[in-house]
Amino acid sequence: MKTDARKAAVIGCGYVGASIAFRFLQQGLFTRLVLLDVNQEKAEGEAMDLRDGLPYGAAMEITAGNYDDITDCGLIVVTAGANQKPGESRLDLIGRNTVILKSVIQEITAREFGGILLVVSNPVDVLTYVAWKLSGYPRERVIGSGTVLDTARLKQLLGGELRIDSRNVHAFIIGEHGDSELAVWSEANVSGLALEDFSCLRGRCLCREDRERLYQEVRGSAGEIIQRKGATYYGIAMAVGRIAEAIVKDEHAVLPVSAVLDRQYGLEGLALSLPSVVSREGLQEILEIPLSEEELSALKASAEQMQKAIASLNL
Repeated sequence: MKTDARKAAVIGCGYVGASIAFRFLQQGLFTRLVLLDVNQEKAEGEAMDLRDGLPYGAAMEITAGNYDDITDCGLIVVTAGANQKPGESRLDLIGRNTVILKSVIQEITAREFGGILLVVSNPVDVLTYVAWKLSGYPRERVIGSGTVLDTARLKQLLGGELRIDSRNVHAFIIGEHGDSELAVWSEANVSGLALEDFSCLRGRCLCREDRERLYQEVRGSAGEIIQRKGATYYGIAMAVGRIAEAIVKDEHAVLPVSAVLDRQYGLEGLALSLPSVVSREGLQEILEIPLSEEELSALKASAEQMQKAIASLNL
């Protein structure tokens, strides 16, 4: 079946899925959007609500549908799954959400889908690997939202700390989208100027304690939001919108998506979030960016956690 690059589907219409659909409406990337949910009435209600805004948004067709309606999609976004509760880590969701993802993948692979599969459900790195393993699709067609959101959080915090536009901050959170993630301070910069040098120019030299504080804020951000409002969804919707934009516009953008590794940093048999080139084909290349010895050690520790989590699933 021919793939329509301007048609997308969102599977799972909870807070995250609905927010992503709303972001897609704002962006105008797609001409057709299909919403799926185990609760069909919920999907229909979300589609109706979104259609009411069409006169003030992009021209597109928004419908609630089923798996037969999404086989020609250029992009399928999977958000279906249980939400992280206060006090839970993302890895605590692994059992429940693996079962849900398996059923979703079975439905998709039973049809002639030839587009990109973007996994957003948590734990996203583990589930990205599960989706790739079970689907049999090429690794470039199965990616996860990874640490794109975590990276945005770091940029936003650094922008506030240095009193500058966060869009000028270039830094990455890599590894697990979760507790073992790490900040790549050794390569962080502001418009090409090393972060350490730039911060001193701003009269705010960031010492090791400052960097650790900012890292802990990033790492604990989701938990803080969940504690206050029950769930996170606006930030991830913006992150997914950015990934979708890179795919639809064939940008060859560098984003820390989750992808199945092929000996990068000597690692394989798992998916991990690393800076990658994202284009119309999905994953074009995973970049082995320079890391300090401390960062490389932390990355391998994060990978070990992901491998243990994957091994527990007996795929």
